[in-house]
Amino acid sequence: MPDVPKFVGRFPQLRPRRNRRHDWSRRLVRENRLLVDDLILPTFVIDGENVVEPVSSMPGVNRLTIDRLIEQIREAKDLGIPAVAIFPVTPSKLKTADGREATNPDNLICRSLRAIRDTGIEIGLIADVALDPYTSHGQDGVLRDGYVANDESLDVLAVQAVVQATAGSNVIAPSDMMDGRVGVIRTALDAAGHNDVAIMSYAAKYASSFYGPFRDAVGSSGTLGQGDKRTYQMDPANIDEALREVGLDIAEGADMVMIKPGMPYLDVIQRVRRTFGVPTFAYQVSGEYAMLNAAAERGWLDRDSVMLESLLAFKRAGSDGILTYFALDAARRLNGS
Repeated sequence: MPDVPKFVGRFPQLRPRRNRRHDWSRRLVRENRLLVDDLILPTFVIDGENVVEPVSSMPGVNRLTIDRLIEQIREAKDLGIPAVAIFPVTPSKLKTADGREATNPDNLICRSLRAIRDTGIEIGLIADVALDPYTSHGQDGVLRDGYVANDESLDVLAVQAVVQATAGSNVIAPSDMMDGRVGVIRTALDAAGHNDVAIMSYAAKYASSFYGPFRDAVGSSGTLGQGDKRTYQMDPANIDEALREVGLDIAEGADMVMIKPGMPYLDVIQRVRRTFGVPTFAYQVSGEYAMLNAAAERGWLDRDSVMLESLLAFKRAGSDGILTYFALDAARRLNGS
């Protein structure tokens, strides 16, 4: 257990409320601050043109065709948001057992990345590496006898990372939780001349029940069916295992690490940040977003207040940044607009 701080002074000589009496004094002693620079906007892209398709389980979040996605990214840039994460909604006809569409240089995410780059918008582009948007079974890797085959999946993930980097991604974000994938992807990127493309690993990704609305958004909930991902995503009961996973990813070449989900795992974020001191990110996942919105819609919570408070909690725990579907709204509030 850490040492208990020894405070000097006692009531009535010491009155902590003095520092809380005025707005100016509260601002002077504030320990953590949430900035627009801390936000990453996750986005969903679909095939077609001029289509905005609401995600029913995520109020305010839409699937967008590339032209409309560019509009949203331009708005994010204007608000000062430094980066966006792009998730493709792959048409069912292109989903196969081996997820081969993931390695197609002209797949939806690669076309999206090139189109955004062609606009000249200066914003960070983060591309997810995993096979679940592309597999007919909804798992993040290649299935063999009902089990996700680790090493065989690595070969596909490495190619997927390279085609995304070639298309214009600044950051490759492997979310698959296969053993050894960061090292394999780093080697593949460097061999293809993408030495400057960073890796943000989903280093501690838990087998959580908070992902449901995301799977609705990308269309993988139907393919996954009653299956689960507990043989490769982490047990929610474990924290020491998270440190082991993070340490392995750093050793293999991860430039940044992520913990997912966010709010139920603030203790993990804090332990990771204090243990390793590397850039650490949190993903406020779809279930967290949906939960807060649902309560706000019923008048039980004030949406803007809980939005900002929840994001500040990540900063207090040690996050350098947050992937959040609130990014646009939070940026507007933080900018005073």
